[in-house]
Amino acid sequence: MHAPSGSSRDPVRLAVRDGIATLTLDRPEKLNALDYATIDRLMTRLDAIEADDAVRVVILTGAGERAFSAGGDIREFSRSVARGPDAAVRDFVRRGQAMTARIEAFPKPVIVAVNGLAFGGGCEITEAAPLAIASDRALFAKPEILLGMPPTFGGTQRLARLAGRKRALALLLTGERFTAEQALALGLVNAVVPHDTLIPAAENLARLIARQSPLAVAAILAAVTRGLETGIAEGLRIESDAFARLVPSRDLAEGLAAWCERRAPAFQGR
Repeated sequence: MHAPSGSSRDPVRLAVRDGIATLTLDRPEKLNALDYATIDRLMTRLDAIEADDAVRVVILTGAGERAFSAGGDIREFSRSVARGPDAAVRDFVRRGQAMTARIEAFPKPVIVAVNGLAFGGGCEITEAAPLAIASDRALFAKPEILLGMPPTFGGTQRLARLAGRKRALALLLTGERFTAEQALALGLVNAVVPHDTLIPAAENLARLIARQSPLAVAAILAAVTRGLETGIAEGLRIESDAFARLVPSRDLAEGLAAWCERRAPAFQGR
């Protein structure tokens, strides 16, 4: 694992309360740029959260008032590029794609709270996450074209799936910035809220999800993510299989009993 250079500060802070884990990218002086140490630490944090049954939902945001993440750490990435294609792909592309794939397929919902700039890799994290809420101060961009390269953390694939081919290409081929309201119209975020209410809005959404059966939540996340890559017939089979696996669960029995008894269910994730 890549060790932080020149600083002992944890680049990804973790706080857990009431079943909600909040991860904060903590390099505000670098606009929370994604250097290798930050990506590695985020992956380690996600591993620990997945294993913690007490955590039901994840919120991912950035430190400071300026940025969620301005994207990859260009100075560090440039050193990998200087060593040639094999090093650049191994150090940068595979690492970044593994991060966004992990977020996309994570069995607990990840809500990105976009508190400022979401450029490059920061935008790609937002694309990969199943849910996202943006501050009205948030600003997005796909600026890789300005460096003479395509996006490398999944941006050529996920944005087109979210926004449609032509709208995605207009952003990918120009690098132009777009606002939170435009991101909402493109399907990149679920909501835009006043800046000071961003984290409370994310926490409110997290609480609504956290009260549900974690087994059902995980099943829905997996079925939707896998189903998007298949035809409708295969997608329906995935949906049916997800339901069948839950039939013997205590959570389904509890949910049905609670409905019949007109009370709130007490899901335990079993």
